[in-house]
Amino acid sequence: MNKYQKLAQNTVIFAIGSFGSKILLLLLTRLYSGNINPGDTSTKSLLEQTANFIIPVITFSIAEAVIRYGLDRDYSKKEVFTSACIVELVGAAILLLCSPLLMLLPYTKGYMVFLLAYILASSFRQLCSQFVRARDLTRLFAFDGILATLSLFLFNVLFISVLHLGVHGFMLAVFLSDLCSGLFLWFVASLGKYFDPRRYYNPDITRTMLRFSIPMIPTAVLWIITGFSDRAFVRYMEGHALSTDVGDAAAGVYEYSSKVPNLLQMVSTIFFQAWNMSAIKENSSKDKGEFYHKIFSNYQAFMFLSAALMILLIQPLCAMLINYNVYPDYARCYIYAPILTISVVMLSFDQFLSSVYVATQKTSHSMWTALIAAGTNIILNILLIYHWGVQGAVIATFASYFVCYLVRIVDTRRLIYFKVSHGRFFVNTATLFVMSYFAITTPKLYLLWEAVLFLLLCVFNVQAIRLVGRIAGKVIRKITHGGAKA
Repeated sequence: MNKYQKLAQNTVIFAIGSFGSKILLLLLTRLYSGNINPGDTSTKSLLEQTANFIIPVITFSIAEAVIRYGLDRDYSKKEVFTSACIVELVGAAILLLCSPLLMLLPYTKGYMVFLLAYILASSFRQLCSQFVRARDLTRLFAFDGILATLSLFLFNVLFISVLHLGVHGFMLAVFLSDLCSGLFLWFVASLGKYFDPRRYYNPDITRTMLRFSIPMIPTAVLWIITGFSDRAFVRYMEGHALSTDVGDAAAGVYEYSSKVPNLLQMVSTIFFQAWNMSAIKENSSKDKGEFYHKIFSNYQAFMFLSAALMILLIQPLCAMLINYNVYPDYARCYIYAPILTISVVMLSFDQFLSSVYVATQKTSHSMWTALIAAGTNIILNILLIYHWGVQGAVIATFASYFVCYLVRIVDTRRLIYFKVSHGRFFVNTATLFVMSYFAITTPKLYLLWEAVLFLLLCVFNVQAIRLVGRIAGKVIRKITHGGAKA
């Protein structure tokens, strides 16, 4: 099987494994919006962002090094995993010692124990799942994704819908789901055989992994700041903005406005999981520039078309995912979702380009490019939210991801040169913005104009559609026939 088919096969496996779980996540969105008011939704979002902010810090982003060096045949998997476990244990001890500092955050009152449990369980699961990927156990990784989401769904139903525990129920559900997932992988994949500090701990490998992963800490933190600052500014700028579209309720609306674009992010994440593995394995190949060119150009076309379809269907998608009946404020989500959808497209391209830094071990480049994005986001949030409220935060999000793309498309091609069609990128992006204008303003016959623009994009990217369909068809047949023979 060649590298293109291997990439497609891993993508299909991850997609099959994720399909059921994504359906359950859609149902969770309705459960949350029907049981948690906009103000508490904002608290829930800030707690999630805080946990995501702390996890890479206290784990030293070592999970990123696990996938990088675990896939590298020059390194012992047992030494890689043992070193990563030791690093995470040290990080957990630091977290517990520094936990009183978290009480300084105004929204953590009453949630401290839940937040710490959330962080520790998520860190444990992340390490186990990344090592399973590093061992090329892609089917187990995908199956665990289904089980983890199923358990998350059931725990949420129990704690939020039945017991009415609100945000506390959400935090408890995530903790139990991640803990169960981590333990499942630990025992089923026999990860205990790879962890033995006395036999497999190698200080040299630990230092190598930390040199790789430590620059990823500010990178991860900066991306989280980019998402966190939007919600924080919308929530806490009340009384300082000319717009009334700020405050707790507005922050809750902003949170749910991202749910539809998150569908697109789920798709890009599935591909990125498979692509990152291929990028690492093909780093030493002679034709890697051509490999990057073909994959990136077709990936761009696919993401643009997916975003266009989502913008075309933005109102019915919002109505399907978000429960407006209990809290009518959520009905405004469709106004902000189109630009957020384009933002996710830019973010997916940023992620793709970050694989160059991982494969070439130039993770410091990932850090400073993320710093540019975070700085852009914060400055624009201050300027735009003051006047335009939530829509200002939406525009700031897109601008920060777009600026990062511009920087990375120049920088990464110095490390691995591959051709890029800037003209196609501009036409596709501009078309999405025109469709977004129609979706937000809803003039007469706006659906007709959006449909025409979508069809034009399909024609413009028809070559990529044919190629992706052809490869996916071959891989699905191979998996199906292989499974039938087995």
